[in-house]
Amino acid sequence: MWSRRAFLGLGGAVGTAVASRSFAGFARLEAAGAAVADRTPEDVAQDEFYWREIQEAFTLDRTLINLNNGNTCPSPRVVLEATKRYMDMSNMLPVHYRGDIERHLQTVRRGLAKEFGFDEDEVALTRNASESLQIVQNGLDLAPGDEVITTEQDYPRMLTTWDQRRRRDKITVTRLQFPVPTTEDDLYQRFERAITPRTKVFHFCHITNLTGQLFPVQRLSRLARSRGIQTVVDGAHAIAHFPFKIRDLECDYYGVSLHKWLLAPIGNGLLYVRRENIPKLWPLQAVPERQANDVRKFEAIGTYPTAIRAAVGEALAFHQAIGAERKAARLRYLTLRWANALKSNPRVKILSSLEPGQTWGLAMVGIDGVDSRALAQFMMDKYRIVINAVVGGQPPNQVFDYTGLRVTPNVYTTLQEIDTFVEAMQDAAKNGVPASTTARGRSGN
Repeated sequence: MWSRRAFLGLGGAVGTAVASRSFAGFARLEAAGAAVADRTPEDVAQDEFYWREIQEAFTLDRTLINLNNGNTCPSPRVVLEATKRYMDMSNMLPVHYRGDIERHLQTVRRGLAKEFGFDEDEVALTRNASESLQIVQNGLDLAPGDEVITTEQDYPRMLTTWDQRRRRDKITVTRLQFPVPTTEDDLYQRFERAITPRTKVFHFCHITNLTGQLFPVQRLSRLARSRGIQTVVDGAHAIAHFPFKIRDLECDYYGVSLHKWLLAPIGNGLLYVRRENIPKLWPLQAVPERQANDVRKFEAIGTYPTAIRAAVGEALAFHQAIGAERKAARLRYLTLRWANALKSNPRVKILSSLEPGQTWGLAMVGIDGVDSRALAQFMMDKYRIVINAVVGGQPPNQVFDYTGLRVTPNVYTTLQEIDTFVEAMQDAAKNGVPASTTARGRSGN
């Protein structure tokens, strides 16, 4: 563990770097990382003195407990200040500076490619995962009768997009059902059994936005390729959440929201397109034919705020300063803290796997006999906890229940906040909750 004397020594070493609060925070973060460099991520995950340094890098409202980071995460102070700086620069003479910033975004592209494992000419910078995936969904050439296999627990916007193509182009969309939690073997077998001679696309999540169910992406990609099927992977909740390299997944397309676990400004995403697929995929908006082989054709959306995109570089640097392994270990530590405290309660049902390598900072929990929407309202009204209620698996179309609260802490979440959630759940299980006056459905993110 850190000692206070060791920390003060590091503070002196930082010296004049503490002139600005944001840059001082970044320097302190790097110093804190250097001080724990010889320790395992699992060990550092339990070091509250280290994580206090991370928490200090954010401007938060601690009168509320944010356990809905799966929707959109706050950015650290250094990212906010970078966004403002680029906005000020752009505003001086937009037609000049906006283009200037845009030309320098290759640095951001290169950094993302190196960190997350793909070539920089295989990535398009987008506004979110939905845009990334819809580029693919609407850009694939599919004929009437061609089949897309997806799941009932994929993101609603993506299911809606396939349904529109079904109505417009007369394709077939098959939605697989599966229990939660389940195993990667079970998911693989469900996809394998569903293949028909008309199957052209597998579309599935890396981890679902509902329960954090992990899919065997590489195995499914290899299965698909062996049958001439393309793979579209929703990675909205995976990038910067736990460590992996996209190239190791062997999928054809991968869509990401960077304003989630990377902590980038809202309105940032990326689309990975396997190199040989770039010429075959139509962009969302029209481009000249000469751009057919250029991945940047998928960025053609007209004028957009370059400032928020440039600030992704600071978000990436912040992520790297913590370290992907440490971050994942901390998220898992926070999840296991509440899950282990609640799992022995006979009324509590945990709908996410707690096995190693299966769950990090996104998991679902419910209470038998308690409506999840009423439970979420109770959390806000009595404990000031912001959390997302999910209502899924409802008949007649679905047979596997996945109704509960999606719990998504982040690196700035304190143990006290986690323990308050545990207390609230125990209170609700013992004493019940008032009926909900809201009509929230399954998560929008």
